[in-house]
Amino acid sequence: MSGHGASSLAHWAERIRAAAAGRSHLRLRGGGSKDFYGCGPDAGNPDTLGTRDYAGIVAYEPTELVVTARCGTPLAELEAVLAEQGQSLAFEPPHFGSEATVGGCVAAGLSGPRRAQAGALRDFVLGVKMLDGNGDLLTFGGQVMKNVAGYDVPRLLAGSLGTLGLIAEVSLKVLPLPVAEHTLRFELAQQEALDLLNRWGGRPLPISASAWRGDALHVRFSGAAAAVGAAANSLVGLGGQPVAAAEASAFWHSLREQTHAFFAGDAPLWRLAVPSTTPVLAVDGMRSDAQLVEWGGAQRWLRGEGDHAAAIRALATEAGGHATLFRGDAATRASSGAFQPLSAPLLRLHRNLKAAFDPRGVFNPGRLYPEF
Repeated sequence: MSGHGASSLAHWAERIRAAAAGRSHLRLRGGGSKDFYGCGPDAGNPDTLGTRDYAGIVAYEPTELVVTARCGTPLAELEAVLAEQGQSLAFEPPHFGSEATVGGCVAAGLSGPRRAQAGALRDFVLGVKMLDGNGDLLTFGGQVMKNVAGYDVPRLLAGSLGTLGLIAEVSLKVLPLPVAEHTLRFELAQQEALDLLNRWGGRPLPISASAWRGDALHVRFSGAAAAVGAAANSLVGLGGQPVAAAEASAFWHSLREQTHAFFAGDAPLWRLAVPSTTPVLAVDGMRSDAQLVEWGGAQRWLRGEGDHAAAIRALATEAGGHATLFRGDAATRASSGAFQPLSAPLLRLHRNLKAAFDPRGVFNPGRLYPEF
């Protein structure tokens, strides 16, 4: 570790210990590209501890399919280095801006269109170095897949929004870029699209992404050229129309980064995780066409004016899933909360984890749930 890196960690440890001793709070922040996500980053009026200066790729061996980077490393920079070697972060993490960092990527725990095929971000986190709420530097996991003893802390940190500790360094599994990709477009109503996606899910098709919006279903195939070609050809007979490569790339990128027209505007944006077989969701007072479906039907995005929080969460629960207020103004987040309310046992588990890693409640108070 360089002297600059060591001094950064030592300085952060001092700030954390001072905050713990004074019963004050710290807001952990990388590039700020996901400030909108969660219950709000300013609960408890914390001081900001910025992590962008602690940057750089620590180790990368393409043949081992593992990269280790510091938290402040720009996500775009990391992906560019991987692309030079024909590799990528297979879960397609969204950036939501040019300032996105590796640490923020892991802390947010978000995955893009390829998640249904490749897996979630947390499935690719092999190891972490972190500073806990006592200012101690802890190391968990490693740089190989089979290196887990006891509780899998690296995966636990994915999606924790900085409430458990400061992720200083992370090792991620990477994968080769697909040899071939092809996208088909089908003119279908939502229920027809859901039925087909579930039917195709039981077949050995190399589907790497799917999205329905506005009576159009897009399906992307990725993998070996022969497999992609055979799969696409088998579905052309069902009405699938080939989409030009450049157009397809722009479409999937617009979903990953939420620059698609569906995501424009200030209306609250809800993300529902439900079983893929769940029928079309209907919320009183919300237009049925204000929906976008991804991940083979398991992820549903809803837009709508007004307060639909209770109805949406009840609908998600009834379907066997949960709902997240992904984007919304401060007042909506304050009244509805960003995430599905926890049951008493789960809340107790979260509080116990918070107490174990951050006993004095230094980090990002209220960012994940108001209770801690």
